[in-house]
Amino acid sequence: MLYKIYFGRGNMNTIIVSLGCHKNLVDTENMLGILKKNKNINLITDPLKADIAIINTCGFINDAKEESINAILEIAMNKEIGQLKKLIVTGCLAQRYSKELMDEIPEIDAILGTGEIEKIGKVIEEICYKEKIIEIENMEFICNASTERLITTPAHVAYIKIAEGCDMSCSYCIIPKLRGKFRSRSIEDIIKEVENLVSIGVREFNIIAQETTEYGRDIYGKKMLPELLEKISKVDGVKWIKNFYTYPDDFSNELIQVIKNNDNICKYIDIPIQHVSESILKKMKRNSNFEKIENILYNIRKEIPEAVFRTSLIVGFPGETEEDFQKLYDFTKKFEFDYVGIFKYSREEDTAAFDLSNQVDEEIKDERWTKLINLQNDIINRKNLKYIDHIFDVIIDGVSEESEFMLEGRTSFQAYDIDGKVLINDGTGKVGEIVKVKIEQNFDYDLLGGIVENEFTE
Repeated sequence: MLYKIYFGRGNMNTIIVSLGCHKNLVDTENMLGILKKNKNINLITDPLKADIAIINTCGFINDAKEESINAILEIAMNKEIGQLKKLIVTGCLAQRYSKELMDEIPEIDAILGTGEIEKIGKVIEEICYKEKIIEIENMEFICNASTERLITTPAHVAYIKIAEGCDMSCSYCIIPKLRGKFRSRSIEDIIKEVENLVSIGVREFNIIAQETTEYGRDIYGKKMLPELLEKISKVDGVKWIKNFYTYPDDFSNELIQVIKNNDNICKYIDIPIQHVSESILKKMKRNSNFEKIENILYNIRKEIPEAVFRTSLIVGFPGETEEDFQKLYDFTKKFEFDYVGIFKYSREEDTAAFDLSNQVDEEIKDERWTKLINLQNDIINRKNLKYIDHIFDVIIDGVSEESEFMLEGRTSFQAYDIDGKVLINDGTGKVGEIVKVKIEQNFDYDLLGGIVENEFTE
């Protein structure tokens, strides 16, 4: 996932490249907001004219690290072919490999860790007269409603980071070492940010954290996600709420009821299960077992029949046998998730799984990944065929990338920039408007149809 945001700071033009997850994107938006407040910003479109470059990196798995390194090297070339003077690297890769990056890529002038983003303005000032800067010590920062922010998504969509860090000990994951301990924002502070964003036109709110179901445990002494979602749903102007990263360990009946009983909370269930084999779950150090996972998933489906499910699966974890994989394949086929992120296990140093025996060959990982991908493609095709001739609420995101003569948007069961979209070939509407669309055709994960009713009338 790649976002490029260009702006000028005083007499120095600056580019920010944001990589990785939407949690990282919020950090980018905070840095943009901080810089915008400190100096006058003039947007530009040519990276070759940038004097300063900031690359907010991801360092979660091998593919993400490779993408981040390539982005750094690509931008660094502008010191020779453009007018780039200073290069700043921030985010998870910077936090994880600060010394290595500074030693191996001499074009880098500053490293800023995940908890240091508030210092971005200060660092830009300092690199004008300092040779090299590394700031990675703070692991306690968390944004709040007062933290400056410049939204880079469409004006009607925003991500709300309700907590930072993680206290879990999943054996494959490096995030706790890169983001620090789990720390929640207060309900009052989150509601204030939601109200602020509503006032500038945001209608759809995507709730994110490393694990949203843990929200509130550290500051309230109990998990408070249901109460938080209930309060957000009552804010005037909030039309859609989607909640992400709800782990099965803590998906309570109270949370189910809050989602079920509030019309503006989308029945979109993002619940990463990773695997279903008992032996693999144990090696992953996941708290759930298969019976618990299965019971929770079917209970949600029973209570909310219209619920749409997204999950994440890992294939090729150390010790995964053909029998383990077959269990995962069979359950995926049986339950029929709507959307599935399928990942090949990435062996990461400084994780507990790095030294596990019986590492799976890359060729076997590829085969299992392909088999699951093909299965999921068949499932989503069958599901989308059932939507034809049905009418759905669709939020308009703008002119389609497929054709300037079509609009595009999303149903309440399609997450922005993650899932498929709805192409609108008939009717007109405003960006951010929720219209009713009759589905006429499906293309893999995308749908096509015409507007049959508008939310706004002149």
